[in-house]
Amino acid sequence: MARHTRKGPPEPKPAGTPSGKPSPGGFNNPFAKLAELRDALPGKTPQLRAEDFPAEPPPDGPERAVVRLARRERDGAEVTRVEELGLPPDALAAWGQALQRGLACRVSVEGEALVLEGDQRRGVPGLLLRKGVRRVSQG
Repeated sequence: MARHTRKGPPEPKPAGTPSGKPSPGGFNNPFAKLAELRDALPGKTPQLRAEDFPAEPPPDGPERAVVRLARRERDGAEVTRVEELGLPPDALAAWGQALQRGLACRVSVEGEALVLEGDQRRGVPGLLLRKGVRRVSQG
């Protein structure tokens, strides 16, 4: 069996062909479109939006809130519970979403309480006061 070998200098490439480096336009770059999607994802840093946490708290907020550290029943993980807000379920869900953005943690609604993953006792009282809660106690 004969081996095919090439003799002589390599042939020059025609003008306009890529030189092996990806062009800045994203040609032959499979991750160029993913960079746009990555920028749209929520970050791991808190997002204190003015509409969620105004600098001047609204006067018609809840009278009080109790912030407690507890253990989740199913797996024993630490959670922070915000209780006694006295809000309707739809408003409680909206407050949970605002706290989720403001603290960069997961928030769920259990009955009349907000349950935040992890020990959030340091950050929650300030955000609740900015939301219009008149008195925040830790229990």
